[in-house]
Amino acid sequence: MFTLTPLEMEALRLSLLVSFWAVAASLPLGLGCAWVLARLDFPGKVVVDGIIHLPLVLPPVVVGYGLLVVLGRRGVVGGWLYDWFGITLAFNWKGAAVASAVIAFPLMVRAIRLALEGVDRGLEQAARTLGCGPIRTFWSVTLPLMLPGVLTGVILAFARSLSEFGATITFVSNIPGETRTLPIALYALTQVPGGDEAALRLCVISVVVAFAALLASEYLARRVQARLKG
Repeated sequence: MFTLTPLEMEALRLSLLVSFWAVAASLPLGLGCAWVLARLDFPGKVVVDGIIHLPLVLPPVVVGYGLLVVLGRRGVVGGWLYDWFGITLAFNWKGAAVASAVIAFPLMVRAIRLALEGVDRGLEQAARTLGCGPIRTFWSVTLPLMLPGVLTGVILAFARSLSEFGATITFVSNIPGETRTLPIALYALTQVPGGDEAALRLCVISVVVAFAALLASEYLARRVQARLKG
């Protein structure tokens, strides 16, 4: 029987914790950015679009170093957070969640934006003519219609967060019990003699978890689409 070792349990727990908070904290901002890109036209929109999608093409190490410069204890934002609120993001799991959120953010925004662009604007206008305000129209008409895309974006971001390595190890390092997620634990095992078998087990666990996340995404999207069709 395949049972998890304490190291595997710890790495899996940290990976799920980091991925959950990375997605939960970035979802409201992802919805906002997707709405702005899908519904508004303004000067510099191409630049904003490029900045949002930049983590997709940048080396993750560059993203991690940028986070360290900005959010580190002596960074522009990190120093302010520590001085005023006592909050430190570098070298703990909260920083790992931030790094994962930044890397996965473009995938979430892209999926939500495509779903939002596919919503029939006529249904929204009909709701407005019946007296619904903008907020009620969004919650009662727009959000249900774009929900499959939102779910897809959330699961894709979650799966990407699970596999995040470069930005995480650069920003929060490799600290057992604090920042050693599945990819970082796997990398650490490949650097020690005799760690091949344990590394292979972590590889299998990572594949199973990521594949389960993708299957869940497909299942939930199909359920929501079937419910919307009646």
